[in-house]
Amino acid sequence: MSDENRIPSRKDLLDIASLSVEEIEHLLKIAVPFKDLFKRSVKKVPALRGKTVLNLFYEPSTRTSSSFEVAASRLSADVTNFTVSLSSVVKGESIIDTIDTLQAMRTDYVVIRHSAAGIPNLIAKHTRASVVNAGDGFHAHPTQALLDMFTIREVFPESAGRKVLIVGDILHSRVARSTSTILNKLGVEVGVLGPSTLVPAARHGFMRGFKDWDEAFAWKPDIVYLLRVQLERQGEPFFPSLGEYHRVYGLTTKRYQRVKDEGIYLMHPGPVNRGVEIDNEAMTYERSLINTQVENGIAARMAVLYWLKPDTGSEARGGAGAKES
Repeated sequence: MSDENRIPSRKDLLDIASLSVEEIEHLLKIAVPFKDLFKRSVKKVPALRGKTVLNLFYEPSTRTSSSFEVAASRLSADVTNFTVSLSSVVKGESIIDTIDTLQAMRTDYVVIRHSAAGIPNLIAKHTRASVVNAGDGFHAHPTQALLDMFTIREVFPESAGRKVLIVGDILHSRVARSTSTILNKLGVEVGVLGPSTLVPAARHGFMRGFKDWDEAFAWKPDIVYLLRVQLERQGEPFFPSLGEYHRVYGLTTKRYQRVKDEGIYLMHPGPVNRGVEIDNEAMTYERSLINTQVENGIAARMAVLYWLKPDTGSEARGGAGAKES
């Protein structure tokens, strides 16, 4: 990692918007040898030996939580999974009090997921530990964006000028926000398709909107990125029914056939709602990158933990904290 000294570490990773292109490229570069590590009989390196990583998840998670746990373990860090339902949080303990308690335990890294936007930024200002945003409200999910870009680079090493169509619930998706931001920073064209109620009028100016699949297919996307319909984040109905959503915006059998005929790759951040955003048949598509995204999540998160450096000074300080634009 010869350019390590030219790309200074940060304390925290809170979003993609505040990362420079050089920092993003550096993280993608150092993720490569970490993925190569998976092929070895011993899949560990001592990079974070003696360090502690805390997974602090206030929302349910399978892929992200387990991915960070595996990533930290493969870097030889000690990992603690903080179960909110079994903690004093359910007794009314504030986040700051929780962090003060964890700070007293000398945690080096805090991986935080929370339903409220901005909570990782708040925590970063009150702890010397490096804070990684694992998803905050509708705001940001930076490591998902990094693993998505890493996955795209594997199939399209020269990714600038490629086209990615993001389909679904753009309004409530921190994945759409962060992944579209990283794609734009690295020169990938982004299009969006979904119900008008779920595609905000004030979406990123760089994203091209489509009214239906025919119009989107005519754009010739290289990748279709399907988003989960996040019913748990919708306080009111945004479309008539899941069946109607699938008929109009889902990857039906007919649309899947066109995806195959045109050699388009498929991506999805998971978990997948079969029969809603995607038909069962499409899950076995040879150009589906969904399982590859899961594998690459470990490598990308290893790169992040390796790159970040906790504050060893006498006072806590924050890290990259701008909002996704």
